[in-house]
Amino acid sequence: MSVAALAPALADAARVVSRVAAGRSLTEELDNAERSTTRAALLDLTHGTLRRFGRVQAMVRELSHRGTPDALVEALLWCSLYALESGRYASYTVVDQAVRACGLLEKWNAKGYVNALLRASLRERSSLEARMAGDAEARYQHPAWWIDTLRRAYPDGWQSVLAAGNSHPPMCLRVNRRRASVESYCARLAEAGIGARVLGGAAVLIERPLAVDQVPGFHAGDVSVQDAGAQRAAACLDLHEGQRVLDACAAPGGKSAHLLETADLDLTALDADAARLTRLEHNLERLSLRATVRQADCTRLADWWSGEPLDRILADVPCSASGIARRRPDLKWLRRAQDLASFATRQGAILDALWQALRANGKLLYATCSVFPQENDAVIDAFIARQAGARRLSLPDGGEAQWLPNAEHDGFFYALIEKAA
Repeated sequence: MSVAALAPALADAARVVSRVAAGRSLTEELDNAERSTTRAALLDLTHGTLRRFGRVQAMVRELSHRGTPDALVEALLWCSLYALESGRYASYTVVDQAVRACGLLEKWNAKGYVNALLRASLRERSSLEARMAGDAEARYQHPAWWIDTLRRAYPDGWQSVLAAGNSHPPMCLRVNRRRASVESYCARLAEAGIGARVLGGAAVLIERPLAVDQVPGFHAGDVSVQDAGAQRAAACLDLHEGQRVLDACAAPGGKSAHLLETADLDLTALDADAARLTRLEHNLERLSLRATVRQADCTRLADWWSGEPLDRILADVPCSASGIARRRPDLKWLRRAQDLASFATRQGAILDALWQALRANGKLLYATCSVFPQENDAVIDAFIARQAGARRLSLPDGGEAQWLPNAEHDGFFYALIEKAA
């Protein structure tokens, strides 16, 4: 990106981030954002700022000598401070372009203030760090309640989970083994000069993330983009040919497709969101896979269930998404501590409803992309306590129920439950 393009990029990013700070979804705001800058620049500035949100907020608080600034000006400062620390631009360029961005935002009176605060951040770096040293949100760049919850859950590993949440997410591919072997596809990547390594199963980790248009065979259905943690679902559901299977919260369809790539199934893909179901149908079409796709709330059995018991159910339930916070950095700032109890209530209701549709000796796989025990083991323990015929099994892939995010995969939880005859 040219130096001259940084000012409009900062202005656009400030507009988006200010609305996220007010409670809006980053995904929706990016979809609605004006296209005056390149998509790559907007994604970098918004995601980078929100990954460091606790830090840049604290910096503005420490450096501002005139109280809390206008919301849009404050967002511009957050984005500019991220740009300064990213190392992508010369410091003087960021300061100059941030001042220019004030005009683009029609905040002309803020030019002197923005200039002074950004220069102070450079001049007072050592003392600024010392002043923020005791601020947990500034240090770990997560809300205080989130930090405390992880500290209690993982006394020996909570800092690693937080660090992963601030990192750039890995890019993993799922090879469609109906079309190619993992080995042959890796050879194809090597021929294209794309570094990669096998993680196990159908998962291939790309060394440097790239656009899907650059992924060999993506549009032909040879491969999909899916995190290695998400790929565990197919291995843990204990699938066999011809089974009647439900993916209860299926959109946008990554796990549904993987189930169908694993075995010939009579699969119903269910979701309450019509727009997301459209994406699911496009994914299945790209991969030349077939499923019965239905729009319905999975807890309302009369709306979708014929009454014929199911062999397998995948319940990839709505959750805090705390295990994928680095992919959606706005979530950790939009969530509240009390949300965990609300999610747990909804998750329990989904389990209770779906249990009725499972046949005797059938198996249900509960899945979340959360790292909070309140949504995981606590929900499963409570469910088994109230369902006499429910028995928790070891996972077929031999792994732990809870995967924490790291350099290879996101954070996911799985629990396999069998229904007694």
